[in-house]
Amino acid sequence: MMAQFFSIGWQNILDIALNTYILFRLYVLFRGTNVLRVLLAMGALLVFRQVAFAMGLVITSWVMQGVIAVAALVIIVVFRNEISLVLKTRDLKSFFWGIPRQQLKTPVGIIVESVYELARKKIGALIVLPLSKGMESVVQEGIPWQGKLSKEMLVSIFWPDNPVHDGAAVIQGNRITDVGVILPLSKRTDLPSRFGTRHRAAVGLAEQTDALIIVVSEERGTITLVRNRQMYDINDSRVLEKLLIQHAGGDTSTGDIKKRTRDLAIAATVCLVCVTGLWISFSRGVETLATHDVPIEFVKSDQNMEVFSSSASSVRLLVSGSRPLIRSLGPDRINVKLDLANTTAGQTSLSVGRNAVSLPPGISVKSIEPSMIDVFVDVPLKKEIPVQAFWVGRLSTDLIMTQVAITPRRIIVVGPSQVLEDIDTLFTQPISLDGIAESGKITAGIAFTPSTIRPEDQKKSEVQLEYTVRKRNTPDS
Repeated sequence: MMAQFFSIGWQNILDIALNTYILFRLYVLFRGTNVLRVLLAMGALLVFRQVAFAMGLVITSWVMQGVIAVAALVIIVVFRNEISLVLKTRDLKSFFWGIPRQQLKTPVGIIVESVYELARKKIGALIVLPLSKGMESVVQEGIPWQGKLSKEMLVSIFWPDNPVHDGAAVIQGNRITDVGVILPLSKRTDLPSRFGTRHRAAVGLAEQTDALIIVVSEERGTITLVRNRQMYDINDSRVLEKLLIQHAGGDTSTGDIKKRTRDLAIAATVCLVCVTGLWISFSRGVETLATHDVPIEFVKSDQNMEVFSSSASSVRLLVSGSRPLIRSLGPDRINVKLDLANTTAGQTSLSVGRNAVSLPPGISVKSIEPSMIDVFVDVPLKKEIPVQAFWVGRLSTDLIMTQVAITPRRIIVVGPSQVLEDIDTLFTQPISLDGIAESGKITAGIAFTPSTIRPEDQKKSEVQLEYTVRKRNTPDS
């Protein structure tokens, strides 16, 4: 496994890095929500499925795969509102890069002015500012509003004659997203007796989410802020504004920043470990064998040298690896290169070893056929050589060939210098004399022997022969 890991290519590094970042961004966007908890449960199911598959538990693995598929559909259906809320409150930059804090752009001053206006007029109010945890699973009813936040709008929502004044108003950024929302009531018995239904609803929501809730008492005109199961009686607008800013922008103390940075670093590390483990599991898998016929590529250190002949132009490789990797293995990802650096002119034998084969990480070579290749290398030489006809058979006894004209008479060939030095004549392919009864013309191919030589111009691999025959002179004539 370690050898496989250290042979990882840049494509695999990019693959792991990209999927790690995607997983980390999902954590950042959905942390604290019910969606993330369900995704973590799905991840645990995926790990369990891989373990079952590795142990050969076919039915269990198949069942887990079906459960994961159904769970993915359930997430989309059940948490569609929560997912939509997370996605639509992000601009493109914060979606792909930023560390979001949902209330960062909330106009705090408008909320403070509105709350004190409501308290002065003793108008009961319940204002909710969510942070990262979704509320869809704990709140009820509510009317979508999506109105721009203003003092007049917020005060009018809680005006006693307004049909939705008894419910809560939810503020996201600079918009009032929902009104008339019913919050869960707290079951705590230690709450002050002066707390009415609005206060118990605020505490109940704070117990289950990280939202900040502002309560304005209708009877006393007092302001109470509830966050993280803690209650603050607000007597100064500056205190309320400070608490709202802290909630909107997050804690700014050095310790909290370090803690948040440490938590994100741990989350990124966990994402990297999970994706890397998934890649290793995927790249290993169940071993599968496959054969590939791969052309041989000769690497020349001396550009003047040339391979004139080879006993094989390709080799057959038997490779092994996981089924997904074997299926994705295309011809363009396999190379067989033989180095001619240490060869001399003439016939030589080259060993086709595993070091000559280039394969993607995770795939190994089981066998190579053939394991030895005979090649003939030399410096190419050009030479003009005459061509002669190669006649076979016999003419009729009463005929005689008096003249043969070959066109072209000489051709230029290219071949190894060692071979061309000993060749003074080229012959045509065998031409049969049987059946020739009169003068005529014929086209004949040239026999390039040995096979290491070839014509400079491939179009000039044939010659035209014009021959003349006549009757033999007999004693009676």
